Amino acid sequence: MFGWLFKSRANKSSSITAQQLEALLPLQDAVIVDVREPAEYSQGHIPSALNRPLSRLAAKVSGIPQGKKLYVICQSGMRSARAAGLLRRHGYADVVNVRGGMNRWTGPRK
Repeated sequence: MFGWLFKSRANKSSSITAQQLEALLPLQDAVIVDVREPAEYSQGHIPSALNRPLSRLAAKVSGIPQGKKLYVICQSGMRSARAAGLLRRHGYADVVNVRGGMNRWTGPRK
């Protein structure tokens, strides 16, 4: 009877703050997908983050590993929220949006 409600919630991406991501990274084998444009990425990014700009993400999902937890980040959390939904539609099951993005990231940058 309420299957639509659970299905709707199951299809939504979860989210965490940038501070929560910073605390989790040493504990998890996860992939960080930075969806900012290359110029933004080159000004500072999380070490080991893959740069897959949202503007080209649909064409480049094949280079993102399947079967791992994905943390999607941008500058503020808006583009990454859209990207997380796109990744889920492409079959990625464990996708987490990073709210606040690089604006709130206080960890190491490359």
